[in-house]
Amino acid sequence: MVWEVLKDALDRRAEATGRDTLDVLDTGGGSGSFAVPVAQLGHRVTVVDPSPNALFALERRAAEASVADRVQGVQGDVHGLFEVVERGGYDAVLCHGVLEYVDDPAEGVRNAVEALRPQGAISLLAAGLGGAVLARALAGHFTEARQALTDPSGRWGEGDPMPRRFTADQLIELVGQSGVEVGAVHGVRVFADLVPGVLVDTEPGALDALLKLEAAAAELPAFHSVATQLHVLGEKRR
Repeated sequence: MVWEVLKDALDRRAEATGRDTLDVLDTGGGSGSFAVPVAQLGHRVTVVDPSPNALFALERRAAEASVADRVQGVQGDVHGLFEVVERGGYDAVLCHGVLEYVDDPAEGVRNAVEALRPQGAISLLAAGLGGAVLARALAGHFTEARQALTDPSGRWGEGDPMPRRFTADQLIELVGQSGVEVGAVHGVRVFADLVPGVLVDTEPGALDALLKLEAAAAELPAFHSVATQLHVLGEKRR
């Protein structure tokens, strides 16, 4: 679902600029799960990631996909973003799975937005609070579910591997304060993490039906509060 939304946003941006090839920045892009498909659309992609191993995997993946000439990997992070990339030099910025781990999410969003050209698109994907609360409760860990619900960072305990989670309102506020006009909010993995895998693997047509259900629920605000991840798509105001 995120890929389809992102692809549509890139197509609209290309049409608005009159350029078939966009400059795209993928912060925390790792081994290129989004960067390489974006490059396959014909765009130039710069991936900023702190892990040398991830960047090595990115280089290999880009070569295997025959887009090595359109993908550049740079070691760095979103807090020191402008030490390694140009400010205001990109038509679109991806910030997927980053805000959960940075010390200052607000600064991370500001830097991502400042890397955009005017009217550039930003795609933000982060862990959702409601999905974690629901998952712990359904597993019978009711105390942990309540802890996640009341914890400022949305963590269910010291053993929680996720440093931070967000509500849809928190993400919207973060991007709004950074000069972004929010275009759409999507709930991601609303049902997928709750459905027993055996049902999807053995029931004929179950996977396709589940994907269609996820797509149907993604933009409905009622389901944002129970999504495992939240996706925000926006446009820089100026």
